[in-house]
Amino acid sequence: MRRTALLVSAALLTGLLPFAVAGPASGADDPAPVPVDNFEGEIPFANPPAEGIFTWGSDTDDPPTLELAARDDAPQGEKVLSGTYDISGYGGFTHDFAFAEPAHDWSAHQGIRFWWEGRNNGKKVNFELKDGGANGEASELWTTSFTDDWTGWKQLEIPFTAFTYRTDYQPVGGIDQVLGLTETWGYALTLPVGGEDQFAMDGVELYGKADQALRANVVTDAAVYPVKEGRSAAVKITVATTGSAPIEEPVTVAYETAGGTGESGKDYTPVEGELTFPAGTASGASRTVTVATLRDRAGENAETVPLKLTVTGAKAPAENPQVVIDAHGLPYLDAKLPVQKRVADLLSRMSLAEKAGQMTQAERGALTTPGDIAAYDLGSLLSGGGSTPTPNTPEAWAKMIDGFQLRAQATRFQIPLVYGVDAVHGHNNLVGATIMPHNIGIGASRDPQLAYEAGKVTAAEVRATGIPWDFAPCLCVTRDERWGRTYESFGEDPALVESMETVIQGLQGASSGKDLKRNDKVLATAKHFVADGGTEYGSSTTGTYTIDQGITKVTRQELEAVHLAPYQDAVDRGVGTVMPSYSSLDILGDSEGPVKMHADAAMINGVLKGRMGFDGFVISDWQAIDQIPGDYASDVRTSVNAGLDMIMVPYAYKDFHRTLTDEVTAGRISGKRIDDAVSRILTQKFRLGLFEKPYADTSGASAIGSAKHRAVAREAAAESQVLLKNAGGVLPLKKSQKVYVAGSNADDIGNQAGGWTITWQGSSGKITDGTTILEGMRKAAGGEVTYSKDASAPTGGHDVGVVVVGETPYAEGVGDVGNGNDLLLSAADRAAVDKVCDAMKCAVLVVSGRPQLVGDRLGDIDALVASWLPGTEGDGVADVLYGKRAFTGQLPLTWPKSEAQLPINVGDSSYDPQFPYGWGLTTLTSVPSGGTSALKALAVAAAVAEKAGSETAGRAIVTKARLLVQQRMGQTITAASAKPFADADHLLLTGRYGQAVAKLTAAYRAV
Repeated sequence: MRRTALLVSAALLTGLLPFAVAGPASGADDPAPVPVDNFEGEIPFANPPAEGIFTWGSDTDDPPTLELAARDDAPQGEKVLSGTYDISGYGGFTHDFAFAEPAHDWSAHQGIRFWWEGRNNGKKVNFELKDGGANGEASELWTTSFTDDWTGWKQLEIPFTAFTYRTDYQPVGGIDQVLGLTETWGYALTLPVGGEDQFAMDGVELYGKADQALRANVVTDAAVYPVKEGRSAAVKITVATTGSAPIEEPVTVAYETAGGTGESGKDYTPVEGELTFPAGTASGASRTVTVATLRDRAGENAETVPLKLTVTGAKAPAENPQVVIDAHGLPYLDAKLPVQKRVADLLSRMSLAEKAGQMTQAERGALTTPGDIAAYDLGSLLSGGGSTPTPNTPEAWAKMIDGFQLRAQATRFQIPLVYGVDAVHGHNNLVGATIMPHNIGIGASRDPQLAYEAGKVTAAEVRATGIPWDFAPCLCVTRDERWGRTYESFGEDPALVESMETVIQGLQGASSGKDLKRNDKVLATAKHFVADGGTEYGSSTTGTYTIDQGITKVTRQELEAVHLAPYQDAVDRGVGTVMPSYSSLDILGDSEGPVKMHADAAMINGVLKGRMGFDGFVISDWQAIDQIPGDYASDVRTSVNAGLDMIMVPYAYKDFHRTLTDEVTAGRISGKRIDDAVSRILTQKFRLGLFEKPYADTSGASAIGSAKHRAVAREAAAESQVLLKNAGGVLPLKKSQKVYVAGSNADDIGNQAGGWTITWQGSSGKITDGTTILEGMRKAAGGEVTYSKDASAPTGGHDVGVVVVGETPYAEGVGDVGNGNDLLLSAADRAAVDKVCDAMKCAVLVVSGRPQLVGDRLGDIDALVASWLPGTEGDGVADVLYGKRAFTGQLPLTWPKSEAQLPINVGDSSYDPQFPYGWGLTTLTSVPSGGTSALKALAVAAAVAEKAGSETAGRAIVTKARLLVQQRMGQTITAASAKPFADADHLLLTGRYGQAVAKLTAAYRAV
């Protein structure tokens, strides 16, 4: 699911600016203008932390080109800043002040002005200020805009009062939401999208004298005040000043209850008056206005009582606060009634607009204003990858989500939001959370109980921050390692994926949904329905992707056996939501051709909801309906009629809400389809207990990143390690050995966690708390460990080398092979392997989301480990390296010899890999022996276990046979032995233990 932190959308820009032609500001005591940029070369083109002007954009083509151009008509001096641009996403430029120097104090001035060469193109340009915070990249953004609707040079004057707090994106999530201007870090311009153009500007400077209305603000402690009928609401009104200085002039606040849906004298006692904060009043001083509600004992929906504030001498609040008399006495509010009756009652009361709102999901950073939650009756918000509050702490998450839930209380029926996040390997957006191995590593463990425990930890940490919904697990069956989402899959075998679906119970609890109200459970999402793991290489039409979001071409039999099978198990386990895939499905022989999954009614309505009996709700992927052929109305109509219940429209929630209601009104979407969708959504909200407890229960927050939770992740990391080769028993290491450690991924928490960690794509470096593999080894060793990332340190005097290599983070199609990626180790990694393995016995650990091609170096490597992406607990990797735990992991994917072999999977008729599916050596003290006679005895025992239905015994028997056969095969793996060996693991997972031992016996004899 594509998610990323938002930057800007033209639709979110504010209105026109008042501007004036050049001329001195009036007032004899006005300070002289203060130059910011003359563009004569005094400010360099440079990136932070140095002072300078720099460009940025959503991709490599979007940053504008800039130059300081000599112009005869320059309004000031001899040069102007000019440039060209052709922006498809977002792009612009920034002037940041030096981070090492103090911020600039602009608080004495009225505003900022500059010369702009108009091109009369009618396009809006966004202008923003960077205010407060630690530096220019950790400041609050305040924004306004102007429209280029003139020709030639004009000086624009923008009073600071015209700037509003930016709600679509804040790099730090907001500091105090006061435009203080005592610590200003610079400014930025976002240029228009949708066509090639050019611009020129000159002479940026501060002008005029600030007035108190800028320095003083009146704020309320909340925007919404829910109150039970008959009780009183206390609205706290505070005056705050820039720099916390006392106010210089009196501030008055006139207030009155006016408007709203509540009836004066019947629902509340009207209030009216005036508060005065005298000159000299300290910043932070407060007064309280009390609004009393009246009790009439009749059941009714919620009613609003706005408190109108008229402020003199200071800046008024951005919106008037409103008291909300809680809905009461209605059947849907009765927690003792069955969920089905509560849903039916609530649905019967809702308008079409309210129903459309429930089907709408917006990105939290895309809200034009928080009041839109109530204005559009939004049913859901989400945080995309990297869309986090600041500080990125559990407390800040809970506070942010509680603020959104408070807004939902201002709706007629106070239907709570269901907030969603991609916690795909732990609460991975949260710094300090416990980060599990990605699914591919969990699949390598072959341990369903471990998958359950990982889900359990994830759910507890996610719910403790106020989030009741997780967009996980991914049930894709990955069939081509060139796919950038390979690591999101448990493996290439549907039987393996099904065995790991215990994670759903870890997340949700009982399949009945009875545990969802608990403060340590979340609603799970089975994704991406269906066959996203089977997309054909070269079929993607999304940007530069090569395989992700492409076309899966399968027979109906292959579809059922490989890709659909895991979803029936998920439905049986009671999974609450299902997310369709971006990809298209082309069922060979049906003459339909490729159909986008978000438009595939036969699969969503027919198979998922019909045949499989799925009773949860279907949530779209990020902007995915936009990929359906046709105009926007067609996209909405097609997707909803195909069975989508809630649509993830991160930026376009207003357009979607309007279009959906229009389509229903026109009869192109039936009211019955809408009622079905909303009923499904409301059912899950009731099951989650959100109507009774909409706000965060943070009682479990102390367990986030706790030793107990990290112990689970450590065990998962250890069990995910797959020992592919171990010549001469190099592993486990001995504490007495002098160990030389090298490689790019030995000491990098970001690399070992992979994509979807803190941000969508993830990143290298210390991005969160945890233990790197090197740190784990140093703790486990007790002896001497030398570390040299590039192996440049002298290698002499060491007993063994450990080289930790592999990939750097990526997510989704960005990681597709051919999209700037391949399956080869980097040149630096290859050099480190060569140097260390030439000098001593060596073990190579491959930290990656998919197999890497190491065949050309395999002969020089004594031990080879597939470490996958182990998460934050490098101690787990060290545990198996030093023998605290035995290697027990098995390959969840076939490890190819070359890229030319791809796709290669268990069950293929032609199968000659480097290492077969299911391969995994052990460091147990003794490996079963005995040859064919032992295998015969195991075959008999396996048949008995199979007949008895004893999974524990069957697995143990087949594992003994596998270890015996692996010892025989050694590194002499041939096509004749690899195929039956891989087939045996599939048979084990499907409970056919006798046949599994028979296949292993065939592999033994083929050596």
